[in-house]
Amino acid sequence: MKKKLIVFTLLLAVVLLSTGCSARPETPIDPSSGIWDKYFVYPLSYMLDFFAKLLFNNYGLSIIVVTIIVRFLVLPLMITQIKSTKAMQELQPEINKIKEKYKDNPQKINEETMKLFQKHNVNPLAGCLPILIQMPILIAFYHAIMRNSHIASSTFLGIQLGETDPFYILPIIAAITTYLQIKVSSGANTSVNNQAAQQQKIMSIFMPAMILFIGISLPSALALYWVIGNIFSIVQSKIVYSK
Repeated sequence: MKKKLIVFTLLLAVVLLSTGCSARPETPIDPSSGIWDKYFVYPLSYMLDFFAKLLFNNYGLSIIVVTIIVRFLVLPLMITQIKSTKAMQELQPEINKIKEKYKDNPQKINEETMKLFQKHNVNPLAGCLPILIQMPILIAFYHAIMRNSHIASSTFLGIQLGETDPFYILPIIAAITTYLQIKVSSGANTSVNNQAAQQQKIMSIFMPAMILFIGISLPSALALYWVIGNIFSIVQSKIVYSK
């Protein structure tokens, strides 16, 4: 079931990114044009402009501040996800015993595994919820950046935020921090079986590669968003796993 959830999440990410990237950059942000602009794109664009003015018209710093604010807003969900993942990791030895005991009866394995989750109040779906919530935010960020005329002409550390990074600096850092985030999130799990370990290995390669590919194709401002968001998540995971 976990494998199917991962595949579903990745497919949803591709669909959402494809949908978001189809927007025309020249389309003005109009909060009266519909729910998407009013409740997702416009608030983010307004926050970017607001903090940029406070930070001497530096939209790079503004993106960093807004990213941190957004991360704090979804922090309760992220902590729930990490705790759920940690709980499932702690139950892995018992899950392995169930699989070994009922190896010829897949239905019984599912039943006993669900009973184990219920006994320990673990929700196997909790790990995907923050990802599903963050995807609309990321797409809204894309719209806010692409349709914000001020960002198109702004630079941060010599990098044009409204254009792709010609030197791939931010996309590469985004890919590296994505890899580190995955390793930190899975590093505390010492009881995974071979199949789970293989899945983690695939994710630690596929996700950074996907981030790198997307990062070199989209405005640098998005890569900056990923870098800051990943660093936030790494620190957050370290703190939660240490408890």
